[in-house]
Amino acid sequence: MKLAIIGAGNLGLAIAKGILHTNGATTMYLTKRNIDEIKDFEKYGNVTVTSDNVEAVKNSDILIFAVQPGHFEAILNDVKNLLTEKHVIISTITGFGIEKMESIVGSDQYIIRSMPNTAISVGKSMTCLCANDLGKKRIDLAKAIFNRMGHSLEIPEEQMQAATVICASGIAFWMRLIRATTQGAIQLGFDAKEAQELAMHTCNGASSLLIESGSHPEEEIDKVTTPKGCTIEGLNEMEHQGLSSSLIRGIVTSFEKINRIKERQL
Repeated sequence: MKLAIIGAGNLGLAIAKGILHTNGATTMYLTKRNIDEIKDFEKYGNVTVTSDNVEAVKNSDILIFAVQPGHFEAILNDVKNLLTEKHVIISTITGFGIEKMESIVGSDQYIIRSMPNTAISVGKSMTCLCANDLGKKRIDLAKAIFNRMGHSLEIPEEQMQAATVICASGIAFWMRLIRATTQGAIQLGFDAKEAQELAMHTCNGASSLLIESGSHPEEEIDKVTTPKGCTIEGLNEMEHQGLSSSLIRGIVTSFEKINRIKERQL
């Protein structure tokens, strides 16, 4: 697999590490204006570091774009005449739709949009994918790439805004819940380091239970709640205080905000 990552910033480098650590590329090009910051990647041997996007596109088949949204259109215009039937375009740029990409490079290109989250840096991203009609023929390839760094799911493009809230913003929501659990543990007598360790590993265990078992959350809740027990009393108090309601309202509020941003961009 000859791959180029156009825009080797934080996200681009996280993707590069995930692919390189699993031997997922025959050759890889990394592009950035200031290449001094990414020179160390040349130690892998099959990686070329350059500030020349044209060179990267000419020598690669799979093009992952991880640039700032304001730069993406100009970069596509710079390389569109180099694109051939072998190229697959994978964009990680928020708010830049497939129709807009097609208007620049043409609908006769394999175009895929991806929405990873910051957990990609530790190989645990939830990445949502969608594609144009032609790109659907290469969606399994994109899944294979992102499954190396977590889990991927193909969705309709109209759900990408919602996926941004649930998966990308969702990292922050879960961090806040872990922080709150940590604060509760401190109040119960644990020191701060122990409290965070308890909270984050319990959270990891909860999600792993659901992933491995395929259970509904309520099934697992039932296993740890007993009549008149401390768990159900705690859960009920959280619901009385609006735990589920506030989470849902927060998610919907974020979704409304991202849609207002999109409307201003049109």
